[in-house]
Amino acid sequence: MHSCLSPCGDSDMTPNNMVNMSMLNGCDIIAVTDHNTALNCPAAMKVGKEAGVLVIPGMELCTSEEAHVVCLFETLEGALDFDSYVMKNTPNIKNRPDIFGSQLILNEEDEEIGSIEKLLITSSFIGVDEVYELVHKYGGTAFPAHVDKSSYSVTASLGVIPEEAGFKAVEITRNADINKLYLTNPEIMGKIILTDSDSHYLENMNETFPWIELPEKSAAALIAALDKRIKVKFSSFGEYLAGE
Repeated sequence: MHSCLSPCGDSDMTPNNMVNMSMLNGCDIIAVTDHNTALNCPAAMKVGKEAGVLVIPGMELCTSEEAHVVCLFETLEGALDFDSYVMKNTPNIKNRPDIFGSQLILNEEDEEIGSIEKLLITSSFIGVDEVYELVHKYGGTAFPAHVDKSSYSVTASLGVIPEEAGFKAVEITRNADINKLYLTNPEIMGKIILTDSDSHYLENMNETFPWIELPEKSAAALIAALDKRIKVKFSSFGEYLAGE
């Protein structure tokens, strides 16, 4: 989901609101994935720890091809280090809050402690074929976002999901026609199919679907599952056994 740090994220998407709404929805794990930044993850993770909701630090990276890729990290340190790398590898275009929206950094009390002047929804200088291995160096994993969408997806930009990119999973929207997608992009067969909320507003947040059976509630276990390093069950489109 996107917090109020993403210019397209609603101002109500604060750390406390996101975590508390997740609790009301019965969610055990959420991921905060703002555009090209992870700077609202520290506050969200603190709130989540107190509430018993595991908050995975993440980012929705916009690649040089204008394709969105979800990046999830095992540790906050890894996410913040990757944030610094991305900041150095995006164009220095100043945000116009009156046009694009505010980019607010909050603390665990939902108080504003800063903002980002650089526009966060621009394309980085990082290519699609670099992301998976690059994110792994920071202790995370990555997968293409909303691949059934006609804009800002790897399929919209490139037509296909390159095998050399190394992705083990792909994300689709909740209303996607998976059978049609298998026909147009057969390269996704054999990959884990995820249906995340991609929420920009509190009312768009998912309830307890989809689910993943993990051996433990941890970022490490989730990342291992998404990398197919452990066998787990996924609810999306039948039971998918990950792992060799």
